[in-house]
Amino acid sequence: MKIRNGNWLIQEHLDVMNPVYFFRADPIEDGLRVYVAPKNIEERQFQLDVPLFTYTFHAAQEDTLGVRIEHFAGVRDHGPAFAVEDAHPSLGIQEDADTITLQSGKLTAVLHKQGPWQIEYFFAGRKLTRSGRKGAGYARDKRTDAPYVFEQLDLGVGETIYGMGERFGPFIKNGQVVDIWNRDGGTSTEQAYKNIPFYLSSNGYGIFIDQPELVSLEVASETSSAVQFSVKGESLTYHVIGGATAKDVLTNYTALTGRPPSLPAWSYGLWLSTSFTTNYDEATVTSFIDGMKERHIPLHVFHFDCFWMEALKWCDFQWDKNVFPNPKEMLAHLKQRGLHICVWINPYVSQQSRLFQEGKEHHYFIERTNGDVWQWDRWQPGLAIVDFTNPDARQWYTGYLERLLDMGVDCFKTDFGERIPTEGVRYFDGSDPEKMHNYYTQLYNQTVFELLKRTRGEGEAVLFARSATTGGQTMPVHWGGDCHGTYESMTETLRGGLSLGLSGFGYWSHDIGGFEHTSPADVYKRWCAFGLLSSHSRLHGSQSYRVPWNYDEEAVDVLRHFVEWKCRLMPYLYQMGEEAHTKGWPVLRAMLLEFPDDPTSYYLDRQYMLGSSLLVAPVFDASGDVMVYLPKGRWTHLFSGETVEGGQWRKEHHGFLSLPLYIRPNTVLPLGSNKERPDYEFTKDTTYYLPVLEDGKTAEATVTSLDRSHAVTIRVARSGKQFTVSCEGLQDACTIRLPQGTYTCQDAGAQQLEANVWQLTAGTEQITFVQE
Repeated sequence: MKIRNGNWLIQEHLDVMNPVYFFRADPIEDGLRVYVAPKNIEERQFQLDVPLFTYTFHAAQEDTLGVRIEHFAGVRDHGPAFAVEDAHPSLGIQEDADTITLQSGKLTAVLHKQGPWQIEYFFAGRKLTRSGRKGAGYARDKRTDAPYVFEQLDLGVGETIYGMGERFGPFIKNGQVVDIWNRDGGTSTEQAYKNIPFYLSSNGYGIFIDQPELVSLEVASETSSAVQFSVKGESLTYHVIGGATAKDVLTNYTALTGRPPSLPAWSYGLWLSTSFTTNYDEATVTSFIDGMKERHIPLHVFHFDCFWMEALKWCDFQWDKNVFPNPKEMLAHLKQRGLHICVWINPYVSQQSRLFQEGKEHHYFIERTNGDVWQWDRWQPGLAIVDFTNPDARQWYTGYLERLLDMGVDCFKTDFGERIPTEGVRYFDGSDPEKMHNYYTQLYNQTVFELLKRTRGEGEAVLFARSATTGGQTMPVHWGGDCHGTYESMTETLRGGLSLGLSGFGYWSHDIGGFEHTSPADVYKRWCAFGLLSSHSRLHGSQSYRVPWNYDEEAVDVLRHFVEWKCRLMPYLYQMGEEAHTKGWPVLRAMLLEFPDDPTSYYLDRQYMLGSSLLVAPVFDASGDVMVYLPKGRWTHLFSGETVEGGQWRKEHHGFLSLPLYIRPNTVLPLGSNKERPDYEFTKDTTYYLPVLEDGKTAEATVTSLDRSHAVTIRVARSGKQFTVSCEGLQDACTIRLPQGTYTCQDAGAQQLEANVWQLTAGTEQITFVQE
């Protein structure tokens, strides 16, 4: 929402006032309340007929500061509200004649009492941003009488902005107008399924706008040197989040809003779907699974999309007996083959569903203000929407899901949740419909995820969700929605994943080959590489199947190749999932997270880091040509073993069985021995691959066991030609592959397998190798 009309004017339809003059500050429990006037009211004659802005400052986590700007305080908050974890850290307050300084950890806010009101934010003495003169304010729309509160925070020279959810447009958000409003709009527009009111700055801070309703952001658009955000109403709350690096900012942000959980290892494997509007029955499903086995392609999860239920009855949670006459027996057969099972659901109930009358009678649906069920004919005839603010409705809904779990289903694809009405509706708990539009997905996914946690156990629950808001990262996995089978859509999909990862989400997937239309074989094969080098990997489409033999025989080889490599990478990927859980870092990472001191990394949106140590650059061209940027150091290609110098752009050509996939300099990369499954014991028979270690450097890798009961850490330090290997928790033998060369071992406990490959015995704590 634009407030100004150019540099000098205000939008004609708005009346605006700004906090300009400090009036008074009062200490409150855990914080400070400050009153600011739109004009100088020091003298009594000016202290009549004047509004005041109330600022409330509170730190919910160390290195963060919450700011609430309020005009009228009499507005009743009907909710919902984001779940913010308040650790009640100490907030230091110092005041002198000119300023008030607030200190939360290393984050400092300086409130200026003299001259025009402004707030400056610093982290460890480094300036982050500023709310300057007339940066914040209150506006009233003269056409509708609607009030708005806004804030404007400065941008520095060269400062770039990221995040705000899974956004498919330009990766850098400067120059964009962004509305935080969930929509079912595909992947090729400014609309997004997952709108997150959080942005990350290249200057080392984040801003979390703690408002679940529509938030309008002007990102260097209304004013080229500022980010402005506004909400309808009488108050606005946001948190400034500091950190030494962007990774630290994400750690602090997810401490505030929730961390992703650990996920079961099987979920990292290959998922295959029936696709959407294709014709399928039990014979079709069996033929797909048989076809994968015959072609020696490992498969781990089978997904049944919408038509597992009878058409026009979604959702009634009953298998369509015309195509699946004995579903329990079918599922048992699939599970005997080592597969996990996922089925599609959504939060909507067709008027043709057996659930409709039951939901209507018990007020389990969103209702109109007159008590009627809210309905429309989009998607399903007479569609109603489950009201998850009603505890009884949640129990009713999950009761049907629990029967599916008892039948053998392992997880659910929680589709939709974006098109939630706001006009003329009411919720069971009285929630504000405007706020519920974005927040609805949180209750929907939470309802299903909590059921899975209760029935399957902590660390075993997993969704495949499309919509999200703040906090959605605690209920993974999320996938990118309805993309097209083109290279252009591959790139926009990656931009969405990068942006989502910079918004606190740890895991992410996308439809390999694209959802809409049938891609050419070359796009499918390139997407297989991209998809298997993501945290989660699914073959899914709309009007055609995504089995590789429908494309060409080479696609079979390509898919097999990358599935096998993903299984081998599981000791590493599983540990990256643990980093998502403990630190809030995404598995698929924008380059800027790992290389904050390399200016080029802030502009890269066609490559990424898979965890901390693998650089991936998908091929987006039919020719096989690709440009990749390698930061400084000696990088090693995972497949070929070729070592190249970084600090430069490289133009490379790759066949379908390859792509730029480089091991970071000074990395110990753990590789598993199983290329068939993602769920095996990662601490047994592991190879620790150390292709490059610079003199004076140390590299290490930690591998967590499948049941997360223990971990192994391998640390290698180099001094000249001497490589000292330290081991912690080594309960089983492992292999270490040192940099190219011939080595002698100075200690007992290692058996030489090749010139640079040694097997370490269980219990080894330290051993030294010398390069000849």
